Amino acid sequence: MKIADSLRLVADAVLDALYPPHCAQCRTETTSGEHLCAACAEQAPRIEAPFCRQCSQPFDGAITGEFICHQCRERRLHFDCAVARFRSRGVVREFMHRFKYERHFYLRHPLANWLMEACEDERIATQPFDGFVPVPLHPARLREREFNQAEVLARLLAKRTGKPVMGALQRVRYTTTQTRLDRDERMENLRNAFRVRHASFVQSRHLVLVDDVFTTGSTVDECARVLRQAGAASVRVITVARG
Repeated sequence: MKIADSLRLVADAVLDALYPPHCAQCRTETTSGEHLCAACAEQAPRIEAPFCRQCSQPFDGAITGEFICHQCRERRLHFDCAVARFRSRGVVREFMHRFKYERHFYLRHPLANWLMEACEDERIATQPFDGFVPVPLHPARLREREFNQAEVLARLLAKRTGKPVMGALQRVRYTTTQTRLDRDERMENLRNAFRVRHASFVQSRHLVLVDDVFTTGSTVDECARVLRQAGAASVRVITVARG
């Protein structure tokens, strides 16, 4: 763990000792270690069936069985599935932004709780895997933000599941923000942006990529492509939320 992360952990412990714990959304007092009250947790927008088996995109319709959405059918995807149990809306989106951009580091806990629900999905839980691979940041972006949100969340998952965090990927090309780009522009923006650190590290391994949000899937698909090219046996994806 980086020094900055360790200092944040100490700061969180000190704050818990000095101030009563409370809900980060409505300020209601909560039990120690809880940053979201039950009422606000109920407002987190869940992804319920029917949803795409491959990318978890929910569908408002009369479908009763499993299906693959038209966007996944039209693309050659390099990950086996991308699992999220929540939409990037409301309290989920707000907590992600506060954690990622405003450095509310204590919010890693409710985010990890939501991410853990993705781990419990049968697409992940019923097939063994060798470790978590966080989507990396470029060194320049890491210096700016001071932490990689995907790595922080992956380390919390590792503690809960006993699976290791594998720093298998490196971001070697700085890319502009993806926010205003469409799917094709995102794919072009990410071309050759990642590489595998050591091919032997991933060969024949079953891997789970970790990121905060799945929007078009361009980032995780490029990561999965590089990992599969280096010999990974399979790549699945988990994110806190689905855009």
